[in-house]
Amino acid sequence: MPFKPWKPLLLTALTVGAGATAATAQTVASAQKAIELGRYNEARADLRGNSSPEANFELGRIYQMRDLPDSASYYFNRAAGPTPFGMVAEGRALLAKGKAGEADAKFDAAAKATKNKDARVLTMIAQAYGESDVKDITKPLTYVKTAEALGKGKDDPALMVARGDIYLKTDQGGGEAMSSYDRAIAANPNYTEAYLKKGILSVRSRNGATAKESLDKAIAVDPKYAPAYKELAEMYYSAGQYDKAVSTFQQYRDMAEKSPKTDAEYASFLYLSKKYPESLAEVNKVLAAEPNNFTMNRLKAFDLYETGDYNGALAAMDNFLKIAPPEKILPEDNAYRSKILVKTGKGSDAIDVMQKSIASITDPIKKNEALHELATTYNSQKQYANAIRTYKQIMATPYGDLSDQFRLGAAYSGNKQYAQADSVYNIITTAKPTYAPAYQARAQANFNLDPDSKKGLAKPYYEKYIELTSADPTKYKNGLVEANNYLGYYNLQKGDKAAATPYYQKVLELDPTNSDAIGAMKIIKGVPSRTTATKKTTTTTVKKK
Repeated sequence: MPFKPWKPLLLTALTVGAGATAATAQTVASAQKAIELGRYNEARADLRGNSSPEANFELGRIYQMRDLPDSASYYFNRAAGPTPFGMVAEGRALLAKGKAGEADAKFDAAAKATKNKDARVLTMIAQAYGESDVKDITKPLTYVKTAEALGKGKDDPALMVARGDIYLKTDQGGGEAMSSYDRAIAANPNYTEAYLKKGILSVRSRNGATAKESLDKAIAVDPKYAPAYKELAEMYYSAGQYDKAVSTFQQYRDMAEKSPKTDAEYASFLYLSKKYPESLAEVNKVLAAEPNNFTMNRLKAFDLYETGDYNGALAAMDNFLKIAPPEKILPEDNAYRSKILVKTGKGSDAIDVMQKSIASITDPIKKNEALHELATTYNSQKQYANAIRTYKQIMATPYGDLSDQFRLGAAYSGNKQYAQADSVYNIITTAKPTYAPAYQARAQANFNLDPDSKKGLAKPYYEKYIELTSADPTKYKNGLVEANNYLGYYNLQKGDKAAATPYYQKVLELDPTNSDAIGAMKIIKGVPSRTTATKKTTTTTVKKK
């Protein structure tokens, strides 16, 4: 999926503050459950008026989850104090501000205050790292291992989920993360967070069966467990089952709290599921309440483009760029802006946008996507030489594939470099001998190298195309009409009416009103007609493909 405008849910935290009253513990537990279910306003309402360290700690988590580090740090600091719990809170305040080294020192102090003998404190520290942006997991794993040793072979599910989240911060940590979630489930078969995390990881790994099994189990434990419905929707989206994805996300939305944030998530999911008019309606609802929501302003431009309102999309994109922080501008934004500019007759501006965007992108995958967009823009402006150069640049990276070869061939044809196009298509037909479109494209290139068809350069490729596609004439109708028309004309201009006849009959079978075939059959049957007109029409038909 191109991007997610929402943050993932955080796991439920432990609260081990010293001296917490029973009422405070109940309030905090209620807030934690609301956070887990994505009901953030409800969680804040539960905590309102409660000035305990535990309440402030959960408020810090809420703001961290909503990507508001200053507010998160403020509330974590309000929970800070000389106790181990307070030291963990202070460490989280530092993590929220990106001060990992200073946070490490606070966590070390918290662990030492308990002589590394309190598994709950160690688990809180592990959770702090799991919920942070820290990428180096060496230090976090020391706390995990110490806490594991205290369990004497008995796993704690909260610690195992934190362990899994920590391992997910590494490129190769998926196996250990999955093992961690399985250990959490083995320790507590009703631990919904572990099923959820396992499902999320399985979706990421494109293991749909395991993902659905895990998420269904989470729902079986708690039918109102909203996050599982969201992840199920993502699983269906990844599988291309867009209608099921949207209906499942709607179930999540019905269970989550009613808020502009939830509406924004739904709008985003509708967009990702290609439900652009429906997404636009939800975007406008959110913008009515939050006109400066830059994510929804972005999505409005995207949706307007996808629904064909290009002038509206241009205005929306301009507005988005006015209110979005510069560091929040994504490569996808520039790609859409470029496409919008092309559709509104500003092709040179579109090229300029993509060139500047590519220069600023460091991620190789994102850069590759941007190069594709630039090449497409060059093609739209008939700047085929530039498109060729860009496709060659793509092919020089690890991400170039046969699809890019095909596009390169098309750019060569657009630039009337038909011999080069034929050479490129030969690479494709050699690598994929049954890929019919490459034979059609190669036939077209060879037709342009032999426009009077005297040499029959296109003949073997049209014959192969017919061989590969005749079993599905509905799908390949236009190509089969083109190929049979060419082969009919090739034989007719040689004077072999008998050989030409079945090809033209096949054209008329596919397209009874085809003027090329009708005219050719009149010639074959001796009806007076202008053969030059038939030749011209046939030639034009092939050239337009």
